[in-house]
Amino acid sequence: MSSFWKNKKVLVTGGAGFIGSHLVEKLVKQHALVTVIDNLQNGTKENLILVKNKIKFILGDCQNPQTIFKACKNQDIVFNLAARVGGIEYNKSHQATMLKDNLLLETTVIDAAAKNNVERFLVVSSACVYPKDCPVPFSEKNGFLNSPESTNGGYGWAKRIAELLGHYYSKEFKMKIGIVRPYNCYGPRDHFDTTTSHVIPALIKRIFDKENPLIVWGSGKQTRSFLYVEDAAEGMIRAIEKYPYPSALNLGTDHEISIKDLAYKIVSITKIKTSIKFDTTKPDGSPRRCSNNKQIKEKTGFVPKTTLDQGLKKTLSWYKRHFKNL
Repeated sequence: MSSFWKNKKVLVTGGAGFIGSHLVEKLVKQHALVTVIDNLQNGTKENLILVKNKIKFILGDCQNPQTIFKACKNQDIVFNLAARVGGIEYNKSHQATMLKDNLLLETTVIDAAAKNNVERFLVVSSACVYPKDCPVPFSEKNGFLNSPESTNGGYGWAKRIAELLGHYYSKEFKMKIGIVRPYNCYGPRDHFDTTTSHVIPALIKRIFDKENPLIVWGSGKQTRSFLYVEDAAEGMIRAIEKYPYPSALNLGTDHEISIKDLAYKIVSITKIKTSIKFDTTKPDGSPRRCSNNKQIKEKTGFVPKTTLDQGLKKTLSWYKRHFKNL
């Protein structure tokens, strides 16, 4: 266990959310003094049940300058996980909303941290910054190549600007700022609302809802790399501790799988009988998404521990326990 985090005052924005709650648990285990601020629109207090008596919780909107300024006061480190997120259809049909809301969140939080002289700040970007025609595996140097893939355009541009904010705030305000680009996180506490969720939770819910045939968007040929949520949280902690520089690090795995193979894998693990149909009238999104993880390994020593099969089994087990009607 690193002694770096002991008694560090740490603020996690969006800390009651899917990734944020796992991050908070890991920070508490390392004896950090954690404050969470969340408006509970995407997160829940139930996500923090294991650490509720070991943290300070603020119910508040990170888009409000006064609220987030007060939350950043006397903090040593800020992890900015506050974001508006959604699946491919939501992102595609709400481009302006995704751009506007995420820009406001990113700008308001980093400015509040700078005004409070917060020493370290983690910008949580996204693999959505990469263009559709990016060479695979994605290298950090291509994060600003051309435009982000069109179905994630608003969100992708917002995350590119977040990275630029990190770069410029680091220079102007002498802050130690790290940047990570997580890839397709999944796991317990994910969002299982099929209108806004990502592919793994959407498939899980629809399989357990007995959808037959199971309709999968796109050709199924598109590929992704999926990162288990606890590994994502560990990567974020290592990034800001060991590499607090505004040079983006991919945060992903080396395992790439097609959406077709993923769908069949989840059905197989659930042991629920259903046929699968691919709806080619719907978009594939990026044809491939796989990260080059050399930089984060070299800079921080981070290597994901959880295989896709292990992570899916843990996620399915949590889902069955959480939703009593199954």
